[in-house]
Amino acid sequence: MKQSKQIVDKRRQEILHQVIEKGSIRVEDMVRNLNVSSLTIRRDFQYLEDQGLIERFHGGAKIIEKKITKEDELLKERNRIAKYAATLVNDGDILFINTSRTALSMIRYITAKAVTVITNNGNAINEPHSPEVTVILTGGELRYVKGTMVGEFALDSVNKSWATKTFLGCSGLSSKVGMTTDILNEVKINEAMFNRSHVKSYILADHTKIGKICSFVSCPISMITDVITDQKADEKEINQLTKQNIQVIKVP
Repeated sequence: MKQSKQIVDKRRQEILHQVIEKGSIRVEDMVRNLNVSSLTIRRDFQYLEDQGLIERFHGGAKIIEKKITKEDELLKERNRIAKYAATLVNDGDILFINTSRTALSMIRYITAKAVTVITNNGNAINEPHSPEVTVILTGGELRYVKGTMVGEFALDSVNKSWATKTFLGCSGLSSKVGMTTDILNEVKINEAMFNRSHVKSYILADHTKIGKICSFVSCPISMITDVITDQKADEKEINQLTKQNIQVIKVP
């Protein structure tokens, strides 16, 4: 059966994501990870090579160094944050994860057992993860193109649940205001996830988000205890956060 363009594009995006992160990948690894045929992967490699994004070699593909952009470098920073956050997950944890791509990327790196993820990110359906990780979608109004689920139905699902840990990505994080977003209908869900975590709530923010203030506050600065960012984060802003007894982890 012919696959939809959306599915094909999603798979090719994941292949490119893996090449950028690892430098090179093998056909057999992608066959196993994406559960498609080797012929399909080779066709995807050919397409990406034709776009000038990767270079094929026998049995695999690698990144073309000259094509790495600032956006690619930022993706690497976000992946490092996601990888570190995944190490904070313990066996049996129940997690809230919001609509952030960085937070969602955590799922693929979780190695703990018997973990449950509750998320309003519809893209979680296609996110690779361990069989030890169970993903529960909140449901709600699906917002295209981002794939988020919002509204009273989604909020009600969160308010009927408790998590051990919450991991929230954000649009901005300021020492003056706190965690902010540009999307109003995500605010209440972010607040609920943050407040219904009985062990820890972490905010994941790459350096482009540190010091930035967006339109709507999801979490005031007085409630924030833990932030995970990267080495490029503004030192003055980090110092202001730590002065307010916020633990800031700069992932190497």
